[in-house]
Order: sequence, then C-alpha cells, then structure tokens
Amino acid sequence: MDKEKMLSYILDSYPYSIVFVDCDHVIRYLNKRAEYHYYQERGYRDLIGKSIFDCHQNPKSVEMIKSVVEQLKNHANEVFLKVSPRNERIYIVPVRDENGDLIGYFERFEMNLQK
Repeated sequence: MDKEKMLSYILDSYPYSIVFVDCDHVIRYLNKRAEYHYYQERGYRDLIGKSIFDCHQNPKSVEMIKSVVEQLKNHANEVFLKVSPRNERIYIVPVRDENGDLIGYFERFEMNLQK
C-alpha cells in the first residue's frame, strides 16, 4: 500500500471533519467526514481547489482565519477558534515542512466536554 493511500485511510477513520487548506487559503483535502458534512449536510459541491472563504463568507470569520494564519506563519502552534453550534471545539492546526515553514493548515474538531 502506498503512503498516500494509507494516510487517506488514517484521516478518513478520524470521526471529525478534517479540512486541509494551503497558505493561499485554497482547500486541498477533505476527509470523508468533512465531505459528508460540507456536501450532504451543508449543500456545498466540489470544494477541492476552492477558497476556504467560499464556505466562510462572514467578514468576522474571514478576518479571524487570516489573523490565525498570520500567527501560524510566526510559528504559533494549534490555535483554538471557538465552540460550534454542534458543541464541537474548533482549532486551526499548522502543517509545516521539514524546515518548519508553514505549508498550510487544517481545521480540527472535537467534542466540547467542558460545561
């Protein structure tokens, strides 16, 4: 089994959406849970290759994402964004190359177990 297929299986087994976006804010990967959420539940189509801002059109959201990405470019680690209406904690996680340079980021979701 090649590395890319194995990685895809690993990411698809994760029970929450994973949306990988490059530094130009272009969506490059959605795991199966993200595809279901955005395509079936939210009615989007063909998000691969489109701007993350096609999904996040609220000016406040756009500004928040751009601000977080600037933090990540300056070597910040994972950044907490908010708790969603589905009671999921949303983070933006940096993806770096072997030199530590930011190549993109992904949204990470987890159940909010805090009261």
